[in-house]
Amino acid sequence: MHPKNIHNTPYDFLALIKSLATLEKFVFTNKFGNLTLDFSNPEAVLELNKAILKYYYAVHNWDIPKGYLCPPIPGRIDYIHHINDLLETNASKSIKGLDIGTGANCIYPILAAKVYNWTMVGSDINKTAIAAARQNIETDSELSKKIEIRFQESNANIFDGIIKPDEYFDFTICNPPFHKSKEEAQKGTLKKLQNLKGTSDLQLNFGGQSNELWCNGGEALFIKRMIKQSISFANQVGVFTCLVSKKENLPKIEKQLNKIKADHTIIEMSQGNKKSRCITWKFKT
Repeated sequence: MHPKNIHNTPYDFLALIKSLATLEKFVFTNKFGNLTLDFSNPEAVLELNKAILKYYYAVHNWDIPKGYLCPPIPGRIDYIHHINDLLETNASKSIKGLDIGTGANCIYPILAAKVYNWTMVGSDINKTAIAAARQNIETDSELSKKIEIRFQESNANIFDGIIKPDEYFDFTICNPPFHKSKEEAQKGTLKKLQNLKGTSDLQLNFGGQSNELWCNGGEALFIKRMIKQSISFANQVGVFTCLVSKKENLPKIEKQLNKIKADHTIIEMSQGNKKSRCITWKFKT
């Protein structure tokens, strides 16, 4: 994890339970004598997220609709810290960022505002997600001043319709849908649950809507489309960034960036056994 990530150590479940009592019923002692919870249980993970946000980030009323993606906080704040590293050499007094596909959880804008006091805009194509994201920030006076949620009316557009003509963002951030289909998403999630439980005898039960988990062409096509559309906003964004879940997609993505002559870098990231990377690009202006 990033050196600034406060989640580098195991969860302090006693402190988290003290912060949020409803977490306690999901916590148990494992065979090694350590407190833990069943990470394959979506209800348990949701309560853990609520406790983490309340205890570490003073977010008291966060929630998501049933069936929507519940993001792991340690990995999400890792991305934010890496963005900060990109900005530190040329940081202005006031940083403004755009989260593409903010989701019902609105987690990137919330963490960015709480940790770095950045002004954030979150966009999404799902009206239910938009309503939930707004609910998450409107109950917090600090967040409501720092975060704006915008609805993307066109499924074909990523930046157009969201970035205003006279608007400038220091960075964009995105955790794209990385599966090509619902079937592929279900298969991947079932494999993840089987690894967590250590058994293949499981029923599929995962959080995430179609626009959160899969899209036509998967993450490679989505990011290539984002790169093409970013050309029109070269003078309105300092640096574009996007997570790349599948390493095998990098050659296609880099080929697209070379084609448009954009300066780009790859940031390697890891949380435990999970490996991921972030692609960043900018234009010479």
